[in-house]
Amino acid sequence: MSLLKRLLAWFQPDTTRPLTQVWLCSLWMGVLANLPLWQQLHGMPGSRLSFLLAFVGMVTAATGAVLSLLAWPRFVKGALVVLLMSAAALAYFIGAYGIVFDPTMVVNMVQTDARETRDLLSWRLAATLLALGVLPAVWLLRRPAAPAQALRQRVLGNLGSFALGLLAMVLLALSVFATLSSTMRNNKTLRYMVTPLNAVYSVSAVGVRSLSGPKGPPVVIGADAQLLPRADGAKPPLLLLVVGETARAMNFSLNGYARPTNPELAKLPADQLISLRQVSSCGTATAASLPCMFAPQGRADFDADKPQENLLDVLQRAGLAVLWLDNQSGCKGLCDRVPNSFTAKLPAGAAPLPAGLCDGEECFDEALLHALDARIAALDPARLQRGLVLVMHQMGSHGPAYFKRSPADLKPFQPECRSNELQQCPRERVVNGYDNTIATTDRLLARAIDWLGTQTSRFDAGMLYVSDHGESLGENGLYLHGMPYAIAPKEQTHVPMIFWVPQAGALAATLKPGCLQALRDQPASHDHLFHTVMGWVGARADVYQPGRDLLAGCRR
Repeated sequence: MSLLKRLLAWFQPDTTRPLTQVWLCSLWMGVLANLPLWQQLHGMPGSRLSFLLAFVGMVTAATGAVLSLLAWPRFVKGALVVLLMSAAALAYFIGAYGIVFDPTMVVNMVQTDARETRDLLSWRLAATLLALGVLPAVWLLRRPAAPAQALRQRVLGNLGSFALGLLAMVLLALSVFATLSSTMRNNKTLRYMVTPLNAVYSVSAVGVRSLSGPKGPPVVIGADAQLLPRADGAKPPLLLLVVGETARAMNFSLNGYARPTNPELAKLPADQLISLRQVSSCGTATAASLPCMFAPQGRADFDADKPQENLLDVLQRAGLAVLWLDNQSGCKGLCDRVPNSFTAKLPAGAAPLPAGLCDGEECFDEALLHALDARIAALDPARLQRGLVLVMHQMGSHGPAYFKRSPADLKPFQPECRSNELQQCPRERVVNGYDNTIATTDRLLARAIDWLGTQTSRFDAGMLYVSDHGESLGENGLYLHGMPYAIAPKEQTHVPMIFWVPQAGALAATLKPGCLQALRDQPASHDHLFHTVMGWVGARADVYQPGRDLLAGCRR
């Protein structure tokens, strides 16, 4: 009988001990919270059961090793509960949308708002959190407190557990090294799918960068900014810069897409509206792309950890009026030093927004065009006499709830997916919902051009539209955006850029005939935005690079 009790005790470890709790939770997360990873590995050619089991063991051993360092009686339960809930959430989002969790994704989470968060909530998410997070957390919290233990013994135990976990991971890796090295080399996204180690690493990396980054005001750029002299009687420039959201170039009919997603813009004269077809983005998420595309350095040299002024600061320093209007989660710090507002925040005396534009939670992008005259009238008159750069930041095609981004009277592609769980909809319905958002952007841009036409008595008006990044719609099992740039698919980095340059305007008069049309299929990127805008409005500074001004080669 005593032998039986000893055997049972061996199979039923003392769950009051912090290290026991760590390893049981590591086994739970390593096996169950990584189901999307195991599914992807299982579907790879040549992936054998022995390799899959070794990978499971490696993840569990590595997780247990790292968490062994947290195995302190007053700390371990809270840390494990947070990790269990995080791992459950990641299991859902990685499995549902094919995303990866890296430092950029952490920044996206921090900078999101309640509206975007709501779009991600679902009953499947709640069920996953309950099964993989809440239930083991309740079990853990019900464990009695561990008996007192000497500090030296606790430290040695934790370090010993850490060493054993690392040793087990290394031995397992060596046992399948050839397959492991080949798999990780050819499938770089896998390293960002290992839960919860991906969360521990990414959050830590962002925290270290935040603490070690420079403090104080942003670095001044373009301190010598000024405007080129205008000819007598020439009108000041008005550039409408529309920053799109989650629009991918391949779904614009202006770029050759088979569906008529741009019916309104297609009606405009081809010598006035030019869509560039080979444009790449700075990043795959708003938090990465926006600061980069408004900086002079370009993607290769831009450092997000070194705060600096941006295009809007330089334009304002040159003497222009600048206004940022936002219909999304904010300007990511770009508009902090220039006049800015949100669509729902109307200027004093403006008429209320027309019925149907807003539903109390969000507004359609067309609300950006409301009360523009009143907003402009509130700007500095002296600056307006020199010119105006008006930036509109769209909600655009932000997912996964694409059906919310297009009004009821503008849904030409049916049936559309009416859920935020895209993987549960047939892919053609997902594409329908997304294409409806592109048609909605098309109407916004066409009506924006109509409004610009009403300003020609006062300004020399033009428009530049460019999206911040693209979107995956189920290609290779991926949805949404935010993949690490080095491994991101073209659907997330190939973005639309559209110029509207009226032939009667002063800018068109300075350009060589047919030169803009020749830009259609020339490679371009967000690196060109800063310098093209400066060239367009006649602003110059030491940071201006003519070689990155898309219009410089077209000027007479």
